[in-house]
Amino acid sequence: MWSRLRDRRLEGLKFVRQYAIGPYFADFVCREAMLVVELDGGQHDESRQDERRTRYLNEQGYSVLRFWNNDVLGNTDGVVEALLLTLRNCPSPDWRFAPATLSPAGRGDAGAPSRHTAPSPRRGEGWGEGQFKPIEQE
Repeated sequence: MWSRLRDRRLEGLKFVRQYAIGPYFADFVCREAMLVVELDGGQHDESRQDERRTRYLNEQGYSVLRFWNNDVLGNTDGVVEALLLTLRNCPSPDWRFAPATLSPAGRGDAGAPSRHTAPSPRRGEGWGEGQFKPIEQE
């Protein structure tokens, strides 16, 4: 995944990896879009710790997009497309996406409105019940 994100390879957006946000290290972060991208293994399924982590990141003004490791390995192009759609403010409600608008009053730590807003997912607080669905190739 890093080879697809580094050096502004994704539409000129700068991503960093293993970026510290408070007590957490995010897998990948686009600070310009205030988006955290997390890659998760099976141990993260229904994890309360991940819910707390996402809530904290939302409170800091970051939207959080999570992908399963097997999706990244087996469908990298689909994951990159999903990431692009999210950056364009068109996330699917079935993706594991938690927009920063879920934070209290939709604000980051400085009290300013979040720079990255997106429609809220249908289910719960951004935690879809399904996993990432690959985009069909033509």
